[in-house]
Amino acid sequence: MTKIKSFNELKSVQERLKAGRDPKKPCITICVGTGCLAYGTQKLVDSFREELAKRNLAEKIDFRTTGCHGFCERGPMVVIHPEKVFYQRVGLTDAGEIIDKTVLKGEIIDRLLYVDPATGEKVVHEDDVPFYKKQTRLVFGLNSKVDPKSLEDYLAIGGYSALGKALTGMKPEAIIQEVIKANLRGRGGGGFPAGWKWDETRKAHGEPKYVICNADEGDPGAYMDRSLLEGNPHLVLEGMIIGAFAIGSSQGYIYVRNEYPLAVENITLAMKQAREAGLLGQNILGTGFSFDVKINRGGGAFVWLDFAGEIVGGDESPDRLTPRLQLTNRAGEPKA
Repeated sequence: MTKIKSFNELKSVQERLKAGRDPKKPCITICVGTGCLAYGTQKLVDSFREELAKRNLAEKIDFRTTGCHGFCERGPMVVIHPEKVFYQRVGLTDAGEIIDKTVLKGEIIDRLLYVDPATGEKVVHEDDVPFYKKQTRLVFGLNSKVDPKSLEDYLAIGGYSALGKALTGMKPEAIIQEVIKANLRGRGGGGFPAGWKWDETRKAHGEPKYVICNADEGDPGAYMDRSLLEGNPHLVLEGMIIGAFAIGSSQGYIYVRNEYPLAVENITLAMKQAREAGLLGQNILGTGFSFDVKINRGGGAFVWLDFAGEIVGGDESPDRLTPRLQLTNRAGEPKA
């Protein structure tokens, strides 16, 4: 993709890409997040491509590999659009049958449907699966609409529009007030209001200021950060750039677990694509604003403290007191 030099150019590219995606055209989407890959999804992807090629349907039927859909225990998962037929635990030998029966003829393959354990009923459509039915997936839901390795996919669904609006039509203070008003909160257990963080950081004295994306989740069984970086990395970058403009930063870091190779791979590719397109780096969208991102990998660990701290005195005169921190374990005993 050639470098996009203005917000108007961005909108033109988006319209062109959107026009190239016929919402009525059959599209097979398959999750290739880490969870589904563990079930052997890559071989299933290859099988679908082979079956489409054998039938000379590669131009008539879209095939999109996507990020995590969230319902990992039912992988491999395949969703047929536009009807959103939901198949789970799909096997290698099922690809041809899905194409011939469901995609071409509209027939439902009964054995691949999800069975609601509460009612025993089989569910045909993704939105009717109990796991999804009561969710409003504002952030994570975009995973199923894009190939995480494709900037064009993200632009086709309006990606980077918010960035263009922020850089060309809003003051940093106005952006912060919008985030505060939206009550956007952190995705960790604390749920701290993001707008307050941005506001305090903008007002803070000293330079430089940094934007830190913490994707080093250490809680056992947690994978929301991994799945977002794997499934929609440009969404993360767009948010970081907007945050950087709001607080007055030119440098960001993504801190991600070293055990997340696919997340690192996808966000690294997204950064390269964004730089080449003029959406990251110097003079973003021709506005004069510059911001870039580096990746830091963290070793696998859950960081926590098994002690309490207590200021117990100082080593100097009262007017130049330098407190010493006495560390104790949970029993109150001094800890080295």
